[in-house]
Amino acid sequence: QVQLVESGGGLVQSGGSLRLSCEASGRTRSIDTMAWYREAPGKEREFVASITRGGSTNIADSVRGRFTISRDNTRNTLYLQMNSLKPEDTAVYYCHAAQSWGPVERQYTSESWGQGTQVIVSL
Repeated sequence: QVQLVESGGGLVQSGGSLRLSCEASGRTRSIDTMAWYREAPGKEREFVASITRGGSTNIADSVRGRFTISRDNTRNTLYLQMNSLKPEDTAVYYCHAAQSWGPVERQYTSESWGQGTQVIVSL
C-alpha cells in the first residue's frame, strides 16, 4: 500500500535542465529500491536509473553523465536531476518503488508505479 506522486515535468529546450520529484506515501517503511523509467511515444518503457535505500545507484548508459538519481528517506521522496537534455529524452517519466514486508518466515513483496509526468525537450 504505497502511493507515488510525481511532479516536475515540463517543456524545456535542448541543453536545459529539469528536476523530477516523486513523493511516496502509505507503507513507506516497506520500500526498498526506487527507480525511474520512461516511455517515449511508440516505444517500450525503459529503465533510466535506480537507487537502493542505502544510496547505491544504477544509471542507464543513455543518460549516464547527464542524469542523477537521489532520494531523501526522511521525506520519502525520490529525485531525478536531468541536465543537458536532448530531444530524445522526451517521454513520460514514471516513478517505481519495490516493497517488501513481513516476518522472515513469510516475506511479502509488491511494487508501485507513479502516474507519470511528461517531459518534452524541444530543438
